[in-house]
Amino acid sequence: MATKPQKGKDASVPLKLRLKAWWEGYDPDDIKKRLSERQPHEEQKADTPAFEAPKAPATAENLDPWDNATVDIAQYIWGKGFCGPGGPDYIVSLSKLLALSPEMSMLQIGAGLGGPARVLVDRFGVWITGFEESQNLVDKGRKLSKMAGLEKKAQLEQYEPETFDGFDRKYDRALSKEALYTIEDKAAMIAKIEDKLKPGGLFLLTEYVISSDAVLGKDRYKEWVVGERSHPYPVLSDDLVEMLKKNRLQVRVSEDISMQYVDMINKAWAGADEVAAKLAKREDGTIMIQTLMREAEFWTRRKKMLETGDLKLWRIVANKKSGGPSMMSDW
Repeated sequence: MATKPQKGKDASVPLKLRLKAWWEGYDPDDIKKRLSERQPHEEQKADTPAFEAPKAPATAENLDPWDNATVDIAQYIWGKGFCGPGGPDYIVSLSKLLALSPEMSMLQIGAGLGGPARVLVDRFGVWITGFEESQNLVDKGRKLSKMAGLEKKAQLEQYEPETFDGFDRKYDRALSKEALYTIEDKAAMIAKIEDKLKPGGLFLLTEYVISSDAVLGKDRYKEWVVGERSHPYPVLSDDLVEMLKKNRLQVRVSEDISMQYVDMINKAWAGADEVAAKLAKREDGTIMIQTLMREAEFWTRRKKMLETGDLKLWRIVANKKSGGPSMMSDW
């Protein structure tokens, strides 16, 4: 229903316009002010109700940030079974150097809803065990694997990285998709992965890294940190590579794929207004649209960090040495 801007109050900004403003780098509050100044006596017309995007709630550290509404919105934006950038084609392309086969086993950290794992199982027949911090993602991901008939080949397990004792079996391959940056002791996790990676095994990771130490003092970096679901601990790409080398892993590929990542974010969020229109018809439409707005802010912060170059998405492929003492000639 159309509303009249009242004296002394800002005009509401239509949902579609607010999403567009965020995505194109404008300040929604400035647009809100301009609407008030330009339409003091006119009724604001909007196709959908205008909702204020609530700030991320202050929660206890052990509270799962992936509530049901957030998981649903993630799948609306990224696709069924996915909770971040990179659909089936991207996952297959990303993993092409792993030479996967039905005889192989693979561990994955940062498994999310298991979408990437199911894609690789379906395409290459590999056996995957995915480890994920969020119990809600694990529970929902298991249901999706069962529905796809892949509960045995695309397994999901909940784990706590900082208190994790280690993996209980050997694997031919390892995958970490944007999972290390929220782990403070990355070297310890890399050591645990290397320990259970078979000699000659391959380790593929994509990771958020910072471009320089100076980034840590910038206001936009601090804003990004506060807005993340879990506290991030990004390091320089060179430091990450060095951690791998110190754990008998030879780095074969080390490259910046940030712009490809930004392009995936842009394409996924281009249809956000259509998603909002669908959500508005649901019984819980108000809550879902609020969650959509919160996620839009979340990904806008990340995208801006990537576009400025302060934050980068790095791709690394490494292999485990066959054994024996470390020699300079190995590198």
